[in-house]
Amino acid sequence: MSAGNEPIGLEDFATSAAPEQPADTTAQDDAAAKAAGGGSQMEAVYDIPVKITAVIGTATMPVSQLLRLGRGAVVELDKKLGEAVDIYANNRLIARGEIVVVDDNYIGVTMTEILSSTPASS
Repeated sequence: MSAGNEPIGLEDFATSAAPEQPADTTAQDDAAAKAAGGGSQMEAVYDIPVKITAVIGTATMPVSQLLRLGRGAVVELDKKLGEAVDIYANNRLIARGEIVVVDDNYIGVTMTEILSSTPASS
């Protein structure tokens, strides 16, 4: 596996817009801390776009075969129905999941397994 495809964890991908603040922190204290340059270090990355890709399968074929494909052609993928979908963030494998279908339309992917950022020990 190449270095760009090593599994990583989602510790750095927050699901909310900002980290939880302690209950005793007030808006005035937050404004004073930011004015003094002491705001959260992670806030700078919250607005950086991340490309999420869900791969349902892959196929390898010679260019000659690719050029013969036309409308209605079926390309056989390396995964079977019901197998986990690979989920990438900026081309790094981060999770596996299942396709979500509503009214016969694909609408997304549910993460069922988040991959660890540390290699498994043997």
